[in-house]
Amino acid sequence: MTSKRIIIPEIGGERLDIYLSKHLPYSRSKIENLIKGGLIKVDGLPIKPHHKTRIGEKIEVIFLDEGIRKEEIPLDIVYQDKNIIVVNKQAGFVVHPTPKIRRGTLINALLFITNLAKKGGPDRPGIVHRLDKDTSGLIVVAKEDKAYDRLIELIKERKVKRKYIALVWGIPKEDRGTIDIPIGRPKKGGVLMKVYGRNSKEATTSYKVLQKFTDISLLELELISGRTHQIRVHLANIGHPVVGDKSYSKKPLLINRQALHAFSLEFPHPITKKHLFFKTEVPEDIKVLIDSFEDNKTIDE
Repeated sequence: MTSKRIIIPEIGGERLDIYLSKHLPYSRSKIENLIKGGLIKVDGLPIKPHHKTRIGEKIEVIFLDEGIRKEEIPLDIVYQDKNIIVVNKQAGFVVHPTPKIRRGTLINALLFITNLAKKGGPDRPGIVHRLDKDTSGLIVVAKEDKAYDRLIELIKERKVKRKYIALVWGIPKEDRGTIDIPIGRPKKGGVLMKVYGRNSKEATTSYKVLQKFTDISLLELELISGRTHQIRVHLANIGHPVVGDKSYSKKPLLINRQALHAFSLEFPHPITKKHLFFKTEVPEDIKVLIDSFEDNKTIDE
């Protein structure tokens, strides 16, 4: 099986192989091989790696389906039945394979123990929502197509409630609030998201301050919508980036990943309609960090 992606440059004059290496998860040498193999064309025609991009031309990239290897990897399974499976994902664990990462993902591990829905794409079977690699917490995956379709509908209907805790820099002015700012891709390309970026989409995050320390706060957050990096981008935009965020913060890390954990997940079962609610403990690395702050007096004391 193969899949296809169309890219239309907004800036011209750059070598095709260099341009694509910035927009695809492939090295320049890998892209050169794809071009030479006829898997990358411009306006339907074979092209050379040194071709200079032109604004508006259509770059067609064909991806070969390399399949997903089943791997025996320990998982913290919170719930499963014949329709869905809920996992408490550890930090550092990629959710699904990418062109660069083919092994060691949550999907590789799940396929070792169960079948998953065919829908979602060749590398994302059953995936209806995601967690960033360095975000821990609860994620639900569909095991069959009917459950997948209904979960997608439930998310669109905002009937899937996803709550997180996060340690952030600074003290928000209000103890409760809502961040309602569109998020999109940078206009010049790249993997990081930004507010009011290219092709921005509605994005809403609500938050509540749970505890205040000297210059750090513990927040509870709920995703009202679900965009890539949404919580991290929103918090950085209001001046309170997540502690440990290597991408959206220039503050000291204090922890070797972002201190963000999806601690609760609530939704009606996609088939039986039974109300489901799952909650996890704070991961040890975040708990240790919180305990270290509690050794000092909080602002409220």
